[in-house]
Amino acid sequence: MIATFDDFEINPIHNGDAWKICDFMVTNQDRLKRYFPKTLEQNLTPTLSQLFVDKKVKQFNNKEEFLFTLKNAETKDLVGLIYIKEVDHHIKQGEFAYCIDYNFQGKGLITKSVAALSSYAFKNLDLNTLQIIVFKDNISSVKVANNNSFKWIKTLKNEFTPIGENPLDMELYELYNER
Repeated sequence: MIATFDDFEINPIHNGDAWKICDFMVTNQDRLKRYFPKTLEQNLTPTLSQLFVDKKVKQFNNKEEFLFTLKNAETKDLVGLIYIKEVDHHIKQGEFAYCIDYNFQGKGLITKSVAALSSYAFKNLDLNTLQIIVFKDNISSVKVANNNSFKWIKTLKNEFTPIGENPLDMELYELYNER
């Protein structure tokens, strides 16, 4: 276990998470299809989810990408996923990505998860810089960055194009390890 707070716990992905991730993705499909289409596509059936989880466990063990689950500590229900991705060990940098179940949005759980995982990344993953790249109009994710003392760096013009839509501007925020 990486951290606990408010009856929730953060854990590294493990092989037993496939069913829960599949259920999470299918339940939140409408919310995830715009900004997490690849992750959603890889988790629409239990078999696909098991392949996804096997890959993510291997990436975690190889220190290539780190996927964490956010679960209710008592029921073990999955309520969110938090990635530390785009890890570059040469420049000691990684990027957060996250999603939360629609029943738990707006409760500050992702803010607390990013805070806990920022400390973890600096102490255990030997990273010095963490980034959050968010859609300019995604006020909730901008709040997560601001609440965790990430600093706005710049706007990335036409960075991401959701399926069937025009390119969107994104905001780049960074947090530096102050050793």
